Amino acid sequence: MISPKKYARPAKTIPKGYRTANEFFEYVFNDKDMIWMGQNTNHLHDENEIMDSMMQSIKKRDYNKYPPPEGFPELKELILEDLDLQNEFDILITAGGTESLYLCTNDILDPRDNTITCDPGYLIIDNFASRFGDHVKSVPIYNEECGYKLTPELVRENMDSKTKLVSLVDPLNPLGSSYTKAELKDFADLANDNDIYLLHDITYRDFATDHKLMAKYAPEHTVTVYSFSKIYGMAGMRIGAVIGVPDLIKSIKTIVINDLGTNVVAQRGAIAALRSKKKWLGHIKNTTRSNQDIIKQAVDQVEGAFMPVYPSQGNMMAIDLKNTGVKPLDISEYLLDRKIFTREGSYTSSRFGERYLRVSFSIPPEHVKYFAKCFIEGMGTLKKSV
Repeated sequence: MISPKKYARPAKTIPKGYRTANEFFEYVFNDKDMIWMGQNTNHLHDENEIMDSMMQSIKKRDYNKYPPPEGFPELKELILEDLDLQNEFDILITAGGTESLYLCTNDILDPRDNTITCDPGYLIIDNFASRFGDHVKSVPIYNEECGYKLTPELVRENMDSKTKLVSLVDPLNPLGSSYTKAELKDFADLANDNDIYLLHDITYRDFATDHKLMAKYAPEHTVTVYSFSKIYGMAGMRIGAVIGVPDLIKSIKTIVINDLGTNVVAQRGAIAALRSKKKWLGHIKNTTRSNQDIIKQAVDQVEGAFMPVYPSQGNMMAIDLKNTGVKPLDISEYLLDRKIFTREGSYTSSRFGERYLRVSFSIPPEHVKYFAKCFIEGMGTLKKSV
């Protein structure tokens, strides 16, 4: 019998009444009344060019053919234009940001290398890095002193001669913290001086007030992970990209998984999304900003609860419940009974998961208001039983 590989894995707590995580997700996926605040997905797009383009692709039966293996050239050009990273960079289209992360860790790390990540953070990166490198150093960042993010100072304190990769999810899932220009320049100096690569996951960048690209400051030592899952509202289409200088992308291309190309319908939608971005981006950013204000007002009414990072620069935030006595899992199950899907902290933290509930808010305002009402009521009910 084959022994399961023992890599770092996010803790997927299965709610009561479900045998497996897949069974639970089938339930929340198929429930048309479920308010989706548990996976940072974006539900604010109306019927627009993105949908129309994908529908036209299906009607033309584009899916009968394999697309170009590295992605449609037009899509690649539009992504580089969106990031203002053009002539000096190359790009590979992938089946979502997760595949990009897998390819980057696989290509950059050797068995003797180690990786620095942060806790809380996106734990799938720890999983991938532990497969291809020697070990992962997950630095605790859940404190006000470091601004709830992995700082250059913390990396210097935790790196050694075998450190090869530093993961920067920016803005950070689940907290919504982000980096300043000065911090990115400091990371660039660190990377250049020590021949370390920076994995800059910018999945949530378009929700931020003022986001900067690591690739602008350390191009030779940065791989940028791009996703269409969040701001573009295309999570189920599984499409993303990885961007870097030509030598980096050339190396990554040697280990591609999808050697017959990425979902052709998703690529057509992605092209339309980039072409139409200026039409809808302002609406989505304004809505998410006002939505998190609604959540903040609700949290302020619960004694002991607070938001470590506010305002969030992403479309998600953490609500710290430690001083309320209520466990995140208990309030998440209370909300689930009221058709609101959220996530307890253990999904994004091995050390601090018992402290916070993570909620995303790129959903219609009326749904956020319903969440706020149920959260206040639920916390009141649960605190009585503590």
